[in-house]
Amino acid sequence: MSGPTTPEFLARARDEQRDMVEQYYRDLASAGGPKRPVAYMLVGGNLTEIVRAFGYEVVFPEIVALNCAIKHVSLPNILNAESQGYGLDVCGYVKNDLGLQEMGGETPFGKIPKPDLLVCSFSGCYVYVKWWEALAERYGVPLFVFDVPYMRDRAPQAEDLAYVVTQLEEFIAFLEKTTGRSFDRAELTRVLAQSRRAEEGWVRYLRSGTHRPSPIEAYFEAVFYMFPINVLRGTATAADFYETVNAEVDERIRLGMYPVPEEKYRVVVEGVPPYPSYRTFWDFFRNWGAVSVAATYPKVGGLFDRGFLHDPARPLESIAEYSLGAYVNQSWPLRRELIADYVREYSADAVVIHGIKSCRSFTAGQGDLRDWLIHEKGVPTLYLESDHEDPRYFAPAQIKNRMDAFFESLEQRGATASAAGVAP
Repeated sequence: MSGPTTPEFLARARDEQRDMVEQYYRDLASAGGPKRPVAYMLVGGNLTEIVRAFGYEVVFPEIVALNCAIKHVSLPNILNAESQGYGLDVCGYVKNDLGLQEMGGETPFGKIPKPDLLVCSFSGCYVYVKWWEALAERYGVPLFVFDVPYMRDRAPQAEDLAYVVTQLEEFIAFLEKTTGRSFDRAELTRVLAQSRRAEEGWVRYLRSGTHRPSPIEAYFEAVFYMFPINVLRGTATAADFYETVNAEVDERIRLGMYPVPEEKYRVVVEGVPPYPSYRTFWDFFRNWGAVSVAATYPKVGGLFDRGFLHDPARPLESIAEYSLGAYVNQSWPLRRELIADYVREYSADAVVIHGIKSCRSFTAGQGDLRDWLIHEKGVPTLYLESDHEDPRYFAPAQIKNRMDAFFESLEQRGATASAAGVAP
């Protein structure tokens, strides 16, 4: 089945996301400085609801970095950080942030305010700790390090939950001392209720990829919808946004409007996008009629589609479960089984893995993942590599040649199977 397509529905999504980002940073800053105190946090397993209940707004330097890269302004920030002594192999997010901070925080989408509080979620990457220590040294603001054990089973273990809840209680006491405010459990419950509504809307959007043809692009398009579920979570704005998005998806299905004119290949994508060459990389997929029906990157802020949802009736326990269940906090055996599950649930034809040169924590193990998917699961899998921030590592001709060869092999595989009268 195929139907009419138009780029306008994707343009509307980009425009709304862009306006939301710019408005958020405008609201954070005024002539007299930030209207509310700002907490810097990391995306995976973050504690947005708790800091928001204490009156903080949130800034995620990772999200700032990806916006810089997609607007082609990350390289000057990276070069500035390298001039300070940060090496070529240091995470591009780190170098973008530290270079940007050194140059005053001005971006095409607004001025990034300085932090009043630093919350480091040690979830999946030790670089996080060193990054946040550098920020603490630079700004002299309070730093709280939140240690999250790796997930070793599909469900959090009781001792891990207890350990994380204890830290959440310590964090609340830390915030009471830092802000001079008493913890308001009712306010946290209210914030969590808005988070839950947004998360359920986000899951509904992601699950739309099970339709055939898929009315969504679960890797490239989904990135435009990630800002609310991460930065604005806990607000009515985020919850309302996903109601609007899902109404649009329903309309796409009704009108037969799909990401490509004819869906030829359904793929699951693993890895962070190459933001400086985002459009080029996306075009390589579209040229082959390939649509990502599921992807792991949109889950870095939370595996909500796997039940790790916030629960107003169980505030600290559900926050602990959410933090433990973050995608980057999953062990590799769990991550590879999750990807295999997505292949099955979304009726995918193949997996495409995009490795990041400067991100060892996300990329380490992806070569083994490729071999496991091919040899143990029989899933055609392509591995590519560039960088999420640094445009110097993206080789378009090389990547295009590898993708063309891969999709040509899928095409030949499908033709052979059809000739034999069997499913490819």
